[in-house]
Formats: sequence, C-alpha cells, structure tokens
Amino acid sequence: MSRIRNLLARQSFVELSARERASVLLDGGSGRELAGRFDRMVSPWLVRQEIVPQSDDGVVIMKGTVDGKPVVVSALDGGFQGGSLGEAGGAKMAAALEMAVRDNQNGVRTAAVLLLETGGVRLQEANLGLAAIAEIQAAIVALRQYAPVVAVIAGSVGCFGGMSIAAGLCSHIVMTPEGRLGLNGPQVIEQEAGVEEYDAKDRVLIWGLCGGRQRYDSGLADVCVADDVFQIRQSVAACVQGRVAGKGRYAAGHFYLSCLNGTDTEQQAEPEDVLAAYGRMRT
Repeated sequence: MSRIRNLLARQSFVELSARERASVLLDGGSGRELAGRFDRMVSPWLVRQEIVPQSDDGVVIMKGTVDGKPVVVSALDGGFQGGSLGEAGGAKMAAALEMAVRDNQNGVRTAAVLLLETGGVRLQEANLGLAAIAEIQAAIVALRQYAPVVAVIAGSVGCFGGMSIAAGLCSHIVMTPEGRLGLNGPQVIEQEAGVEEYDAKDRVLIWGLCGGRQRYDSGLADVCVADDVFQIRQSVAACVQGRVAGKGRYAAGHFYLSCLNGTDTEQQAEPEDVLAAYGRMRT
C-alpha cells in the first residue's frame, strides 16, 4: 500500500511546462525570470516564413537558489518548434551562462542547470542558431571551472544535434528513463540512411540505444531518476552541491574512440552491444 501511495503522490516533471520545470527546481520564493515573456525577445525570422513566433522564443531563464546555492536555470520548451534553438533563444541561454561566469569571477559561486528538450538548431535559423549553440558551448566550458553545470534531459523530445554536444560538455547529466540523448535523432538517421539502418518507429530499439536508462548504464549519464519532481530536484541539488562525482566525459575522447574500435558497423547495433562498448565508463 505504501508503494501505491508513493506512486499516487508523485508529480510528473515531464508534464510540466518549461517555466514550471525551472520554477520547481528553485527554492520557494527565490526564482525570478530574466528576459521573460513580456520582454518579447521573439525570433525576427519565423514570421517571414509564416511561422507564429513565441514571446520568449522557447527559452525560459530563471535565477534563484537550490538549497540556498545560487543557480541560473535555462529551460527549453520542447513544445515550441521541437525545442529548437534560434538566434534570440540561443542568445538568452548563452547570456545566462556568461552571467553565471561573471558572478563567479566576482566571488559569488553560481552554478547552472540546463533543462534540455531539444532537437538542436532551428533549421529556419540555421547559421544563426549554430553560432548561438557555439556560444553556449563556450560558456559551459568557461563556467565549468568555477561551478557545476548540470544538464537535465527528462522528456521524450530528448536532446539531439548541437545541444547534445553541449550536454556532453556539462559537469553532470541527469536523465529520466523517458529521456533520450544522441547526436542525431532517429528520424534524421532514418531519413538519411534508410529504415534498414534505423527504424524511427521502433520505440523499444530507440530507447534501448539512447534512452535514459541505457545512457546511465553505459556511463554516459551520471544519474537516472524517475519522472518525479522531488527526485529530480534532489538529484540536481546533489550535483550542484558537489555530492555527485563527475566523470569528465568531455576530456575522455580517446577513451570513447577506443570503446568504438572493433565495433561491427555492418550490423544494426543492439542495446547489449552499446553496453559492451561503453560499459567500462561506469567504473
């Protein structure tokens, strides 16, 4: 009965909006939104292509505290243009990270949390979006030397494209089993290489290869936690406070190449093949 009560008491993190996700991670009353909806930092390019823009360009920035520790949170809205990053939203995210760097340089230790629900760059703003993602990545690297940068990948949109590289640069990655992480999304792989290479409709295979549980078991994520606000907040707080050991994946390129050496690329990889290739990272 207690297990049933616990399940009923859970509040889904995935079902919250980007603004609500950012808010529930912060200590009550500490959060304030920066460059919010009423500042109307909209994309100047979508209207020209007859696409309705969003007043925050799909990126929510909040500053506050987590267990009393200063934190800046950037949350991508996976419901707007697939969480893709364009010029305005990317500039907001990069500026938030750069602000955290300045805080640290001025003696205020400020961590960052990135809530990533994104397919990567916004195709309608390709070069501008790519430039913004490069600025985000540079800011992550700059901030990392002062305070933790934590990526949270919780929903089924997942984290792909250039933002998957940004996630890999973070100090810590927190995922739910529903989350996905990979360089190219299943639809992109199927479109470019054919369904024989990767069937985007095979959900069991896809989550078995790039889902949160697989990424954790393979050592590519630090925490895999249930879709529950309390548990995700506790995991983020542990990362911010330094209670989760980082694996420094961003500095282990040669290790990962050695893991891939000898992999048979002529055959469709199965989940157990991924574990066999990357499993050593857990140790």
